[in-house]
Amino acid sequence: MTTALIDTSERLRDVLNRLSSMSVEDYYNPYQVFDWPDSLPQEMWWMSPELTTTHGTEIAAELSQEQLYRLSKYESVNFYSLNVHGIRELLIEVTRRIHTDEFATPSEFFHHFIGEENEHMWFFAQFCLRYGGKIYKQPRGGAETIPPSKAASLLVFARILIFEELVDHFNSRMALDERLDDTIRKINRIHHQDESRHIAFGRELVRILFEGFREQATPEELSQVSDYLGRYMTYSFESLFSPQVYRDAGIPNPFEVRRRLLTGPRRPEFEAQVFRKTHSFLTRYGLIQAPMAAPESAR
Repeated sequence: MTTALIDTSERLRDVLNRLSSMSVEDYYNPYQVFDWPDSLPQEMWWMSPELTTTHGTEIAAELSQEQLYRLSKYESVNFYSLNVHGIRELLIEVTRRIHTDEFATPSEFFHHFIGEENEHMWFFAQFCLRYGGKIYKQPRGGAETIPPSKAASLLVFARILIFEELVDHFNSRMALDERLDDTIRKINRIHHQDESRHIAFGRELVRILFEGFREQATPEELSQVSDYLGRYMTYSFESLFSPQVYRDAGIPNPFEVRRRLLTGPRRPEFEAQVFRKTHSFLTRYGLIQAPMAAPESAR
């Protein structure tokens, strides 16, 4: 049923044709478009302060301006590291499905998608290695067994969409933030340009996949999908809060700092801001049944 829905959706075909044309028209060579300076200024923001995990908290009030700049540097490197890991995972999953019977219709666009995401992974890794000296390790969790098995493709593309929308929340703001170095703004501006297409495609594909799944799903299976996506959103948001980042920024007791931030009063508002559009989409089409919450971290 899902295959038939994908193959017969005129709306999806229109979206795919439009986005494929835009990918061709907007193409750039990432290996030529970036001029990487030897270093970036240390005494400035590397991430918009409103997007840092300590913004508006008691912990931020305890830090000097120099410490806040340093923290923003490592939060920035962590954010781009998360992009590297997230892109690697989505490339694996999309490559598994390209030119299969179920995904024959979007396969042409998948070629653009794979090419662009590979280039994104390259320039994010370049930033991390050049200016942070490393790529932070991927946080544990987030890759649990997908229930139920017949929802596998649905949940793969829903996870990709959640990841892309979280990233784009940051990209769209940092691209316009004149407090940031030009190199940082450019990375975010270029990524936002491409991710706008990927999100438009992802929303349409997830909608169709869920429509096909819902026709045959039991109430229990629908609840499992809702619970899974809620947990994945929580995992994705909490990945922004890295003890290693706090340690590298010279903040004492990094695990305690993370705990305080995840259980503090700012967390619900911050999480709601990051996932406002995502949660609205998922609830509108019934993928998530529960209202948005910010549960206490279990890690």
